[in-house]
Amino acid sequence: MENRPISYPSYRWVILLLVFLATTINYADRIVLGVTANEIRETLSLDDVQYGYVLTAFSVLYAVGFLIAGKVIDMLGTKLGYLLSLVTWSLAGAFTGLSHSLMSLAFWRGALGLTQSGNFPAAIKAVAEWFHIRQRSLATALFNSGPSIALVIGPPIIGELTVGVGWRNTFIIIGLAGLPLALFWQLLYKHPKHLNNVAAEENANRRPSEKVRWRDIIKEKRTWGIMIGKFCTDPVWWFYVFWLAPFLKKEYEFNIRQIAWSMAIIYAISIVLANLAAWYTGRLIGKGWNEFKARKWIMFLCAMCLPITALSAFVDSPVIVILLVSLAAGAHSGWSANIFTLVTDCFPSRSVASATGLAGFAGGVGGIFISSLASGFIIANLDYAPIFIVMGLLHPFAILCVHFMVQKK
Repeated sequence: MENRPISYPSYRWVILLLVFLATTINYADRIVLGVTANEIRETLSLDDVQYGYVLTAFSVLYAVGFLIAGKVIDMLGTKLGYLLSLVTWSLAGAFTGLSHSLMSLAFWRGALGLTQSGNFPAAIKAVAEWFHIRQRSLATALFNSGPSIALVIGPPIIGELTVGVGWRNTFIIIGLAGLPLALFWQLLYKHPKHLNNVAAEENANRRPSEKVRWRDIIKEKRTWGIMIGKFCTDPVWWFYVFWLAPFLKKEYEFNIRQIAWSMAIIYAISIVLANLAAWYTGRLIGKGWNEFKARKWIMFLCAMCLPITALSAFVDSPVIVILLVSLAAGAHSGWSANIFTLVTDCFPSRSVASATGLAGFAGGVGGIFISSLASGFIIANLDYAPIFIVMGLLHPFAILCVHFMVQKK
């Protein structure tokens, strides 16, 4: 029996909603550690360097996982690949609450990183399958608002749960929240080839007849440009997610509720800035700019905001710090939406997950060396000022690499 055709213009938003919810839960599981860091460190007696080791365990497995996840999702397809990632990361997040030592905490954070790496390759692949080139930046920005939404509503909820039931039960509750969504994903996701889908036909026309392999992707200069861009800039996001709470406690003596609400304010502002950047990218394309020029122009504007945010380590007012970090988070989110969408501009949809996996791997490696190991060492020995300066300079360097290496053929 043939499937009844589904209206493409309406059903694509159902798909995007599912991807948005999955990405939101993905980050909710991830940020529990950042919000409860001070309580966990007191319970397990972790210093700055040991805390950096825990972050490194996540970053290493997250980076390696991207290589595996991208390839697996292209082989299994978006539906099954996303489902597998969602179920396994939910369980890994919940089991983190059972940690009783540095080793067990690092193990479960590593497991979380490995399993969560499937989110973005699957999400970007879904957008490439369902959305037209002009709309992909906005679609990517909308689902990529999930991290910011998680960081707006998540910290207050996590903070109150931690006060009420302790950090261990908080990990379990937040972790298991992904399992109901996995069921909805299985029931509702449909591949575009079964639908009256104009965008799918456009994508099909762009696909080569033969399968694209890793070696076909990695030999392109554009791939390396995107990978360098991710290597330099992903650590900035992770730095603020995982080191902001210790910074606010040390410099301003914030308690967990103050930290939670500060993070909510920061990422609420970042949502607005990120979606404005993505919307304006689509507007420029609509005015006749080619997609490469439009995306790189917005990425340049976002990159130029980051040096200003290095002032966070040198001001006395926590209000100004929160505003500066808000600018950093918003500018990075606008950058991230466009660099991920560049992948869909450079590669056919059948290889988008693999290409996204390579880009995510580069970002993960950057996170290992810059936001985890280097940050922990620098903060322990030199305090926060030097690392804030480094974080402010990475985006301007990255946009130079992207501009010269990622060109429209």
